[in-house]
Amino acid sequence: MLKFMLRRLSYAVIAVFAISLVSFAVIQLPPGDYVTDMINRIRITGGKIDPAFEQRMREVYGFNEPMIVQYVKWMTNIITRGEFGYSFVYKRDAGEMIAERLPTTAVMVLGAVTLTWAIALPLGVTAAVKKHSVIDYGAIFIGFVGLAVPSFILAIVVMYITFRIAGRVNIGLFSPEFVDAPWSLPRLLDLLRNMWLPALLAAVTGIGALTQTMRANLLDELNKPYVITARAKGLAEWKLLAKYPVRHALNPFVSTIGWLLPALVTGDVIISIVLNLPTAGSMLYAALIQQDQYVAAGFILLLSTLTVIGTLISDLLLAWLDPRIRLS
Repeated sequence: MLKFMLRRLSYAVIAVFAISLVSFAVIQLPPGDYVTDMINRIRITGGKIDPAFEQRMREVYGFNEPMIVQYVKWMTNIITRGEFGYSFVYKRDAGEMIAERLPTTAVMVLGAVTLTWAIALPLGVTAAVKKHSVIDYGAIFIGFVGLAVPSFILAIVVMYITFRIAGRVNIGLFSPEFVDAPWSLPRLLDLLRNMWLPALLAAVTGIGALTQTMRANLLDELNKPYVITARAKGLAEWKLLAKYPVRHALNPFVSTIGWLLPALVTGDVIISIVLNLPTAGSMLYAALIQQDQYVAAGFILLLSTLTVIGTLISDLLLAWLDPRIRLS
């Protein structure tokens, strides 16, 4: 097991550096940069730009250097100083901006993950055990709705319904008095009171997918000879399910950890925009649109690192659940 862990860890370190290099290069693929965007805005308003000024701005921001040089300087500052760069748009440290959005995003996505697992796991197990029952057909319907209907459409529908019923639009994660307040226990409790709707909307797709996956995997396990033999020996049904087939069918739940950790950073970007949520996803989207490259690169580096860490954790848990994986 230790050899398996060390091998996976070495792969993870290599993958993080490779992904960070590719991500930094991809950000610079669109034509122009922040200076180009800034100059275009000035020209739209009728202003004139001296070419020498444009060149000086590129030298100040380092855009005149080759991409690989910019990447090496950026990664060196992250590793040695913990600095993610500077936001050209907001004139602030990019690392501070990323850190500000992480608490609300983490709370919302953890709530969505909790709802996803708490609903999908028992619903998928019950649907498989009671095949062709009302519960089974209901689980299939929920799965189809979760997979077919985009979450942002559900968000718009919910906003309309709450406006018609309550006379107000349910947006944001905080009440008005807590929007700009510093973090405290009352602000955290207010966040927990308001996060249930965004968390549920973000969980809809996951509930549909994992319910169907759990149902299909468990149905496959229930038809295997070892289950029939255990039943013939008189093993209690609930004990049989918990000890053998459910454990084997849990692999899809464990494997989702690979994308759950990056989801803690981004949340659901479209839901965040529709419901005006102060999460990291909306900031990443704005940074990409405005070519604020160090904010975007910092988010993408964090996403890639968390994806690799999540995949590593899921690999280790899968190896614990199914020892045969260690031999592959």
